[in-house]
Amino acid sequence: MSQSLPTSTRVVIVGGGIVGCSLAYHLTQLGWKDVLVLEQNRLAGGTTWHAAGLVGRLRTTSTLTRINKLSAELYAGLEALTGHPVGWKQVGSLIVARSQERLTQLRRTAAMSEWFGVEVQLVGPEVVRDRWPLLRTDDLLGAAWLPHDGKVIPQEVTRALAIAARNEGATVVEGVRVTGVLHRDGRATGVVTSHGRVDAEVVVLCGGMWTRDLAQRCGVHIPLHPVEHHYVVTEPIEGAFDELPVGRDPDLCLYFRGEGDALVLGAFQAESKAWTVDRVPDDFSFQLLEPDWERFAEPLRHGRHRIPALEHARFARFVNGPESFTPDNQFLLGETAELRGLFVGAGFNSVGIASAGGAGKYLAEWIVGGEPSLDLWTVDVRRFGPWAANRAYLRARVVEVLGLHYQLAWPNREPATARDIRRSPLHETLARAGACFGVKNGWERPNWFARAAGHPVPSPVPNTPYAPEPTVAYAFGRQNWFANHAAEHRACRESVALFDQSAFGKLMVEGPDAFPFLQRLCGANLDVPAGRIVYTGMFNARGGFESDLTAIRLAHDRYLLITGTAQPTRDLDRLQRHLRPDDRAACFDLTAAQGVLGVMGPNARRLLQSVTDADLSPEAFPFGAARPIAIGPVTALAARITYVGELGWELHLPVEQTQHAYEVLRDAGRHLGLADAGHYAIQSLRLEKACRAWGAELSPDDTPFEAGLAFAIDWNHDFLGRQALLEQKARGWNRQLATFVLRDPGPVLWGSELILRHGKPVGYTSSGAYGHTLGAAVAMGYVHASDRISAEFLDAGDYAIVVDGAPVPATLHRRAPHDPDRRRILA
Repeated sequence: MSQSLPTSTRVVIVGGGIVGCSLAYHLTQLGWKDVLVLEQNRLAGGTTWHAAGLVGRLRTTSTLTRINKLSAELYAGLEALTGHPVGWKQVGSLIVARSQERLTQLRRTAAMSEWFGVEVQLVGPEVVRDRWPLLRTDDLLGAAWLPHDGKVIPQEVTRALAIAARNEGATVVEGVRVTGVLHRDGRATGVVTSHGRVDAEVVVLCGGMWTRDLAQRCGVHIPLHPVEHHYVVTEPIEGAFDELPVGRDPDLCLYFRGEGDALVLGAFQAESKAWTVDRVPDDFSFQLLEPDWERFAEPLRHGRHRIPALEHARFARFVNGPESFTPDNQFLLGETAELRGLFVGAGFNSVGIASAGGAGKYLAEWIVGGEPSLDLWTVDVRRFGPWAANRAYLRARVVEVLGLHYQLAWPNREPATARDIRRSPLHETLARAGACFGVKNGWERPNWFARAAGHPVPSPVPNTPYAPEPTVAYAFGRQNWFANHAAEHRACRESVALFDQSAFGKLMVEGPDAFPFLQRLCGANLDVPAGRIVYTGMFNARGGFESDLTAIRLAHDRYLLITGTAQPTRDLDRLQRHLRPDDRAACFDLTAAQGVLGVMGPNARRLLQSVTDADLSPEAFPFGAARPIAIGPVTALAARITYVGELGWELHLPVEQTQHAYEVLRDAGRHLGLADAGHYAIQSLRLEKACRAWGAELSPDDTPFEAGLAFAIDWNHDFLGRQALLEQKARGWNRQLATFVLRDPGPVLWGSELILRHGKPVGYTSSGAYGHTLGAAVAMGYVHASDRISAEFLDAGDYAIVVDGAPVPATLHRRAPHDPDRRRILA
């Protein structure tokens, strides 16, 4: 130990890598001085020390970009703050493109970067050659130049952050191993170490690849696994120098940079190798795995192509260092669902250096403030349930995840590994029907259905055949399933479609205090008769959406809450953490116990009426009602509600009866034009109807006024966030969600496209799809104004959406483009 170990502290941080030291520093900046960092060996000795030190600012979302920008700004000033050199050099970075598809991706990236506040210039091969004279450029089509990117020496950044934290009162102790997390009554209370017990109010696991096993000992599930990551350092090469920009050739899975008068060449291979130790050794500090020249043979061959000087280079070092990866290539941040007061900052997927500075700041704000200070859903540890921490699953998945860094960021790209982990009761039946499955939160969900060339319904898209097999040919434009999707979309609008929605989250809240408890959290009035449905938001203290829910009141003391597929762990956690000791209510997850069938379209009533004796007339079964009905010989809770903008019902059934109900509906619907339809159709249908989705249009940073959902608030009762919303109502707001329809029927929108108003950026699309009813692509997105926004401001704009680098004129709709008066829903 470098100093004595206290017996108690306010917060103990387990792990002295760059993330743990960043967190310690930022906690002290927020006034928490009683901070203890415990490192089992020496600071930065796990993964941090052998990281390549690349600090790029641009990421795929606004939040992640903000995190990386904060990191770069912090590192640039660390030496002045602490007197400890960190090797920060703003050398810029180049991302080269040798294919048209990669160039398209760079154009999409450059368009979004303008809104994110990161300078990106699209340049030609001649500029690449000027900035990186050692590169071969004759096969390049172009590149993106990011002048504000840089590099650091990771070990020294960690030491500087530790110095800064110590200077503000934190204690940093090396040589102390944490062997367990203490907890009582569902709350972390400290840690057990190799040198005794330390009591604490807050415990934070920043232990990198050791985090999963340590968390499992206290019943917490953290889905990360170490993967081997390779790079080599050459001996001196003529023409190499330290200020060379960071270079990336994602088509060849390479990155490269200067290292003094030598070069670093690294790789993110499409298929990597998990480090398959049963347990990461405690003393694995400043160590590497054995060089794997065989696995590095292809990257080296590609490297010699891109940098001809490597052909005859000698190598001083082969770095084979294990790094933590997660199932979706995003890191893990925040308070765990299983234990209060236990936080995580781990699983950084090779972006730990670039993200640690900002991640430490926002995790510190979360700890001090009790909730995130901005939308961190992308990295929230609660996006995963316990199923995702299975070691066999992780080993199968992470070998693909490392390579995703440089694989083309295709729209709707699906993982290829570790599939079929969670299946609906209809999975095999839908597979036989031609379902092409995607995965969300582990659930296999049908995205679209293959159709043979001789399908009874001809392709609805001229000169575009059906995809006959359930496989995707990725593209930035229309993909091979375009006609299949059109047929499913139109079936819902023109006849009737059957959707498997079983993966949607389903939570039960019951007990004598179920109503007053939910009323404290929800903006809508839930005091409705049993058998009624209420759409409502749950808000944070800032008035932002923590979730949006469909609440079905089943009885005086019982509510069924329907939420998104990705959200049940997070939503259940939010409900449970707001239960008071004297609340007579309980919350639990029913997702896996119930199947859900969506019967949607103008023929939905005819279809259901043919298989039930219940009266489904508009008078007897109005919109917003829910009650049990027979579906042939089985019974379902039928909820008359829709997410696709059509007459329809969602049928909630026990899992064991879902298959039978599906067969009854399929048999009865043949003469009505019934079609199986997937989640791509749900996406396009709901966008035409301007139905919002949490995680896209709705987030903790978006309020109901901005999202156009203030109509769903009952101001006559008190609820979390009400005061903040009343204040916003009085002062106004400067952003508004709107729907856009392209005027050109050709392009496709996917989301994350720049929105222009009179040629100037005002926001970006949150979701996009092709609207086959509208005959053009449709998207939603927030329009920003410099001051208070108004309907007049929105209507007076000349709008365009940037597609593949070019603006495409678009029409803004403040109401739904399809059926704005809800006549079809209420029929």
